[in-house]
Amino acid sequence: MKIGFSTSVIQRGKTGIAQYVFSLLRAFGTEARNERFVLFVLENDQEFFRNLDDRFEIYLVPEQYRPPVQNILWHQTKLPNIARQLDLDILHVPSYRRLMWRRPCPLVATIHDLAPFRVSRKYDLARMFYGRVVVKHLARRQNEIITVSHNTARDIEQFFGISRHDIRVIHNGIEHDRFYPRPAEEARAAVAQKYRLNKPFFLYVARLEHPGKNHRRLIEAFERFKEETGSDWILAFGGSDWHGAELIHARIAESAYSSDVRTLGFISNDDLPLLYSAAEAFVYPSLYEGFGLPPLEAMACGCPVISSDRGSLGEVVGDAAWIIEPEEVEDICDALLKLHSEPKSRAALVQKGLARAKEFSWERAARETLAVYDMAYQPEKRAAGTRLQTFSSVPATRD
Repeated sequence: MKIGFSTSVIQRGKTGIAQYVFSLLRAFGTEARNERFVLFVLENDQEFFRNLDDRFEIYLVPEQYRPPVQNILWHQTKLPNIARQLDLDILHVPSYRRLMWRRPCPLVATIHDLAPFRVSRKYDLARMFYGRVVVKHLARRQNEIITVSHNTARDIEQFFGISRHDIRVIHNGIEHDRFYPRPAEEARAAVAQKYRLNKPFFLYVARLEHPGKNHRRLIEAFERFKEETGSDWILAFGGSDWHGAELIHARIAESAYSSDVRTLGFISNDDLPLLYSAAEAFVYPSLYEGFGLPPLEAMACGCPVISSDRGSLGEVVGDAAWIIEPEEVEDICDALLKLHSEPKSRAALVQKGLARAKEFSWERAARETLAVYDMAYQPEKRAAGTRLQTFSSVPATRD
């Protein structure tokens, strides 16, 4: 089977979708048998795909198609013709933003979330219209739809009118050879040297996006924490600037504890496990997530997690995190206080988190995705009754 895979939504490797693409492709390298892949890669993104084996062919896409509108047009006008020329058996687009209308071959789509329906003002008006109206019609043109959580499957059924029996839930995985507990003292020394985090710290890894990622309420909760404890603990934000980042930076600047709130920028793959291992706790107060990999990554590194349960987060973290109400500053502060003052609670969360993270595997996700390709290529298998519940072996604890 010859499978086309669009990678143009990775945004220079700095998004959750990028991690999905990289991790899934690496897992295909061990789980695929007779499948061959054609990766559609923007010219300046070649570096991200150098280590794949010869089953992966790179088809370069000119840089002029990187901007979002041009990229959407390329998917709608150029890619269908290229797919026919290459005689593809399957074409997988792993983001709802680039779903295709024309069907040069069976289409497989991954929809990670329907944030435009759940988070007001997440994007500008044009993007909100595209996500709410245009994508609804494009989604119905796909032969198979994969989503990464039962929560998003419910949203797709509710907002797009697509039966859940026609949606395949395949949870994301964890790269366990990368995310595992490092010796705490070594990790702390490394991050102290590189990031000047030389005091105990709370960590939040997410792009600096307002309002969806909820940084401003976390800053306010941290201020209350500092006032009540007099502690020297630090709050560290890892992530690139995104929509509304200027509002987050402004809120930090006006804080009485601005010197104890650090913005670290985008965190490299090598540094991320070290930061998780060095942190006293990982805090994830997001208002909505289609999945939410960072809390699982933190758990896998032995870091206790405080998390919202909005969107799919409750389903992902299960009972292995301290659950907070993300719009209640007092509740966030209370969790910070307890993780600061109760070593036994921290230790219990570490053990629960390590066990929870083991339930997620990119190898499993790759096997289940290959099964979806097989169903799209041979519809009779789909008709034979492979249903949503046969995918995703991870229990949806909070579904």
